[in-house]
Amino acid sequence: MLGERGIALVTVLLVVAIASALASHIVWRQQVWTRQVENLRDAAQGQAVARAGVDWAGLILAEDRRKNSVDHLNETWATPVAVPVEYGRASGALTDMQGRFNLNNLVRDGQVSIDDVAAYRRLLTLLELPTELADALVDWLDADGVPQGPHGAEDAWYLAQDPPRLAANLPLADVAELSWLRGYTHDIVARLLPHVTALPGATPVNVNTAGAHVLAALLPALTLEQAQRLVAERGDGWRTLADLRAELGQAQWAGVREAALAVASDYFLLTLEVEFGRVRQRHLALYRRKGQNAPDVLWMKRL
Repeated sequence: MLGERGIALVTVLLVVAIASALASHIVWRQQVWTRQVENLRDAAQGQAVARAGVDWAGLILAEDRRKNSVDHLNETWATPVAVPVEYGRASGALTDMQGRFNLNNLVRDGQVSIDDVAAYRRLLTLLELPTELADALVDWLDADGVPQGPHGAEDAWYLAQDPPRLAANLPLADVAELSWLRGYTHDIVARLLPHVTALPGATPVNVNTAGAHVLAALLPALTLEQAQRLVAERGDGWRTLADLRAELGQAQWAGVREAALAVASDYFLLTLEVEFGRVRQRHLALYRRKGQNAPDVLWMKRL
């Protein structure tokens, strides 16, 4: 009799333990499910705010173009913005991508642009990088299969790599592609990124927003130190290239290709960060302005 009672007690304890474990598991699963739902909700809210932010930044760019035809870094669009939104926070900044050297300029309409290659070599020198990197980039962009000298690279070189691949023979869609090119190590690409871009077609550089290295590369009579002083003192920039030419004088303007320069821009990059609950999102969007209408969003991606 006593043994039966002991067995019954053990059975009850086992049932209680199993029931407690099941209850704990159910509660844990419920918490996980609740967090997943909350994360999905926050992610959806973040995505909606990001879309609204892209539209809002586009309106700022359109309004700026309606007001004036010159772009510089003291304008409203160039001011980063951080705003609280319901249950979250959003911040964004616009960058003038024509303040950077467009790598796709090296090959125009299927032809190598000698002047742009020379400017890119000057930029590489100013950044203390090997100038032969220009050869590999030209080979990546041009349509032929002939390497640009001993440091170029066409299909034969890329097929011998691990993994094997082919030269694109097309314009860059993103500067991240540089890491696929011969000689472009991680450190070299990181050094280049603040100064270069990959825009569709050939574009001039905006002298009102360009950094000192890019300006010195495009104004060959200017030293880097002189370009740095020019950037530090330019304020609202120049209304026309003639104003810049008059300020520099003929000696420092020597060798300048005015077609490679501008005082206004059409391409801008929006960097947008959104926070909702435990969800953090970072979005990029590239705009192209055309006239005074709302700009086109060429692409938008979440990092």
